[in-house]
Amino acid sequence: MTFLSKPKLHHPKLLRNNLGHTRRDYEGAISTLCAGCGHDSISAAIVRACFDLELPPHRIAKLSGIGCSSKTPTYFLGASHGFNSVHGRMPSVLTGANLANRDLIYLGVSGDGDSASIGLGQFAHAMRRGVNMVYIVENNGVYGLTKGQFSATSDKGAVSKRGLENSDEAIDLVGMALQLGATFVGRSFSGDKTQLVPLIEAALRHEGAAFIDCISPCVAFNNHGGSTKSFDYVREHNAAVNYLDVVPDRPEITLDCSPGSVASVTQHDGSLLQLRKLNSDYNMHDRISALTFMQQRHASGEIVTGLLYVDPNPRDLHAHLQTSDQPLNELQDDTLVPGSPLLARINAGLR
Repeated sequence: MTFLSKPKLHHPKLLRNNLGHTRRDYEGAISTLCAGCGHDSISAAIVRACFDLELPPHRIAKLSGIGCSSKTPTYFLGASHGFNSVHGRMPSVLTGANLANRDLIYLGVSGDGDSASIGLGQFAHAMRRGVNMVYIVENNGVYGLTKGQFSATSDKGAVSKRGLENSDEAIDLVGMALQLGATFVGRSFSGDKTQLVPLIEAALRHEGAAFIDCISPCVAFNNHGGSTKSFDYVREHNAAVNYLDVVPDRPEITLDCSPGSVASVTQHDGSLLQLRKLNSDYNMHDRISALTFMQQRHASGEIVTGLLYVDPNPRDLHAHLQTSDQPLNELQDDTLVPGSPLLARINAGLR
């Protein structure tokens, strides 16, 4: 019953992180999306990632646009700042908020219609400017709110629920993010929480423009045999490029194992981590190689998932603009209004 609020009582034995929060403290309202919607799995992954990273909910700002995907911030991080903007305009609203207060963690949630159609220009500029944010596109390849039309990310040749075939080439937001300068680029599948959760964790820790394209099947209009965004299709064509996990900053743990092998490593908390060493032919720090690899796998009918590219030395918009370390919304009048003599010198330098 979606009109009922969640109970506020917590079981005393619920697992808590070092902030004293349970996962329930990172949840939001009860979802009103269709039962089985992939978007709800993404919301659950965000909740898990923020809980595991022990992020204070009040230090997170979540922003969205319009569409089924943009409703989801209601369903996670209920104690965080939130803003639901107009269609396709989430990136510019988030950019303004980020410039005003750089101390918050910014999470932008959008959809393939919101970002690849009316918001394509906004998406492009957020990536090229290096806005310090996590930009998640919940990509189902369909306009679910308006009853199942193809979206800009629908693959050419895909068949709609009504039997129509898409004749247009798909927009690949991952390829665009790589070309536009995003410093963290990944793709995942809403049905693969083992991969998705650490990918979101890594993106939240990244200082720069982090983009995740998450294939998220629409159970109402795009989960049939002719869809290339269905649960079955993605599971059958998923080509993961790496095994992911996120380890917080601790004293270095070294390991020597051969490419392609798996080794057990004892972590600082005493737990065991299974590490799979990638083959040497994939370099996630090479933007050109990432683009080439994606195109090769696409030609073979595979959907590449995982961490596709990361810049180990990213610079965000504040670094480019050389803004003050203190958030702009905290600056006082004596800093913001330096006086007429300084203004006269600035004006003189512009003549």
